[in-house]
Amino acid sequence: MALKVYDLTHTFTQFSPEWPSSPSIDIDVLKFHAKDGVYEINWEGIMHRGTHMDAPLHVTENTPTIADYPLWRLCGTGVCVGIPKEKWGIITPEDLEAATPKIQEGDIVMINTGFHHKFADCDDYFAYGCGINGAGANWLVDKKVKMVGYGCQANDHPIATKLVDHGLGPTQPHLIQEYKEFTGRDAKEDFPLWEDAHKNLMCKGGIPGIENVGGQLDEITGKRCFFMAFPWRWSSGDGCVVRVLAITDPDGDFRFETGE
Repeated sequence: MALKVYDLTHTFTQFSPEWPSSPSIDIDVLKFHAKDGVYEINWEGIMHRGTHMDAPLHVTENTPTIADYPLWRLCGTGVCVGIPKEKWGIITPEDLEAATPKIQEGDIVMINTGFHHKFADCDDYFAYGCGINGAGANWLVDKKVKMVGYGCQANDHPIATKLVDHGLGPTQPHLIQEYKEFTGRDAKEDFPLWEDAHKNLMCKGGIPGIENVGGQLDEITGKRCFFMAFPWRWSSGDGCVVRVLAITDPDGDFRFETGE
């Protein structure tokens, strides 16, 4: 049997759902076949849209850009683990420790929370979504994983972002009281630091984090796979859209030839 290739990427369009910020994606058709004999599109927008990878520079000054990730981090074997979450669920170290298949040192890790089914221009996915906390990201750093992808809105829990009282926020201040009413806890006590998971994962660990993983994620959950995700070779990039692929070997006998 041949290798099987799975696409873990959400479709990218002008109307792709976007994390609550600006600007949006703007796509203009500059040339048409009927008029010009060729088809040409002009694309404008930030890179933090759809399935994309952040760089350390996105969250901390004087840190590496998207082109500074070494190539060995962007492909390799790993696992897709199912860690289902509901509204404001937190991906914890305990979740990661108990995940199956077992996460091993050097793995690429894709996390299926189930939220990729809600990927849309809506609060359910973004404002009320789930995410990892700083402790969970530290667990991945200590495990020395190569790369991480999340089937949810970001590398951080939404309550650790500018949506509430962090950084440039609160841009959605109503979430602060809603969180208190829903959980019985204070948002700033549960998430005292601004995008702690981003900074632990990328700046402390040098680990690429992919946001909004989706596509055929369910089909590889619970499996060990070979993963690939290559951003642009962009020397000043703070992030980049990526196509994320997983490859399985159903027969378990595929080998790269020596080329001799």
